[in-house]
Amino acid sequence: MLGEYRIAGRRAAEIAADVERAVGSGELEPGQPLPPVRELAADLGVNPNTVAAAYRMLRERGVVETAGRRGTRVRPRPASTPREAIRVEAPPGVRDISEGNPDPALLPPLRDALTTAADRHEKAPTLYGAPAVSEDLARLARAAFDADGVPAGPVAVTSGSLDAIERALMAHLKPGDAVAVEDPGWGSLLDLLPALGLRTLPVALDDDGPLPDAVERTLRQGARALVVTDRAQNPTGAAVTAERARDLRRVLAGHPAVLLIEDDHGHGIVDVPLHPLAAPDAPVDHWVLVRSTAKAYGPDLRLAVLTGDTVTVDRVGGRQRLGPGWVSHLLQHTVAALWESRAVDPAETARSYGRRRDALLAALAERGVAAHGRSGMNVWVPVPDETGAVAGLLRAGWAVAPGARFRIASPPGVRLTVSDLAAHEIGPVADAVASAIRPSGARRYG
Repeated sequence: MLGEYRIAGRRAAEIAADVERAVGSGELEPGQPLPPVRELAADLGVNPNTVAAAYRMLRERGVVETAGRRGTRVRPRPASTPREAIRVEAPPGVRDISEGNPDPALLPPLRDALTTAADRHEKAPTLYGAPAVSEDLARLARAAFDADGVPAGPVAVTSGSLDAIERALMAHLKPGDAVAVEDPGWGSLLDLLPALGLRTLPVALDDDGPLPDAVERTLRQGARALVVTDRAQNPTGAAVTAERARDLRRVLAGHPAVLLIEDDHGHGIVDVPLHPLAAPDAPVDHWVLVRSTAKAYGPDLRLAVLTGDTVTVDRVGGRQRLGPGWVSHLLQHTVAALWESRAVDPAETARSYGRRRDALLAALAERGVAAHGRSGMNVWVPVPDETGAVAGLLRAGWAVAPGARFRIASPPGVRLTVSDLAAHEIGPVADAVASAIRPSGARRYG
């Protein structure tokens, strides 16, 4: 199975390190199958649980993938390659709907807001010792949080959602701790956790968000933190409903020491209400809710606002001061100007994405293809053979995102971004999907 190469090691970390080194050196090639757990355990003279733990580490680091009866194989990309690089390069003539970018036509012009920020800088430039958060931005962010029922708390500013999540995790966790994450979920987060030395515990979800029983299971397994996407979940489009939020709060109430991180990156592009898990009578001691400007105002603004309990937000700000110090006030003033001028109409943006998303879901349903996309700009299609589906769609002229970018233990799927799909493209892409896969009626993602 492995040719001339023999895996070595007695402990899980040693076995995983040996495989990772061999993949990096080319001794184990992409796509090469690894021995079954019991077979390798017998060869090494160790407990099968040790090999299973090693394979789990390798999956979390992106070195290998497990595909049911096909067993565990070296992933097609190198061990050091992030999930975001697991993509299909669209050749000339192929329509790329894989990237997850917003529709540029829906992003606001920045000239006036940048001019406003520049004028403020000329009158009163930000110098060392200034507050980390612009007063105007904090006021506007807090008002928006209040309007959505987010509990009172201080406001901090970070360089995007992932930066906020990393800082919140590092405020309370240490290497080796486990984090419960949605599966399928945001590929960048799934890359971040092992890079921080943290373990991932997958949480299955449906269209209403994380399943309470799955969350309870991971918390009983020792998860120190839970990351939940409230709306426009990437890649499935799930949105936490009021009923699901109540159920999840009841679960969290039994684990008050767990750090709760809520990602509301869909703010500004969705029309479903926010149902935060961090209620005024917070079920946990430490929590943050993060909102990024990326999807509604443009990824290059690189700014997110967060609120949370005082201890966590203070720790985030304190650590930030020892690194970058603060997020540029030029950016903060620009975003504040965009918010003040109502440069984006969230209702119209949501309607625009919703029309395309709903049209694609309806077209797929007509062709017997089950798919998911309650909110946001993505549609998730479960497939029996991910590689075959991606290849078939590519041959038909469509580049989609392979589900491997987003999955830990959940079944295969592909993600289609509808943000710039034209009406006349809906039918052809639905035809291509139906031709590339067998219909799937699954309602859960894990």
